[in-house]
Amino acid sequence: MRGSEVIAQFPMDRDFLLNENNHLRNFMGTDKIRRYLSRKNRLASARSISDVRAGMSHVNLKAKILEVAPSRSVVTRYGNNAVVAKVLIGDETGTIKLCLWNGQIDGVSVGDVIKIENAQASVFRGERQLSLGKKGTINSEVLKPHLKSMELLNAPT
Repeated sequence: MRGSEVIAQFPMDRDFLLNENNHLRNFMGTDKIRRYLSRKNRLASARSISDVRAGMSHVNLKAKILEVAPSRSVVTRYGNNAVVAKVLIGDETGTIKLCLWNGQIDGVSVGDVIKIENAQASVFRGERQLSLGKKGTINSEVLKPHLKSMELLNAPT
């Protein structure tokens, strides 16, 4: 044995490490392993609303907009003026609030099916919510200009 030097690293099955008969099980209590498992759980991607847990990042899902709350003007922690609105979205597994800022609010309306990518999940005032942050995107699956042109074609002349 070479003292406390690391001489090799190799992957081990998590079930093996948690097995009661395993002598390495005691090492699962170290801070490094707890931090690694916590980070791994945060990076897990949710595909449905029921899978979303606070602290998750890179959340990608499709949902329908059920309700758009009136927007409010707020002052951010950086002293900037901004407009914020909470949007209730849902899929077949549940509902969650989505926090939209400034120009993001005008791009959505009730009934739209949206695709959210790279959102972050958190808890605000006891409720789960999604926010897009700097890297997140929201895309409407419904082609609004196409629908408007179809309405014009069907309108009486």
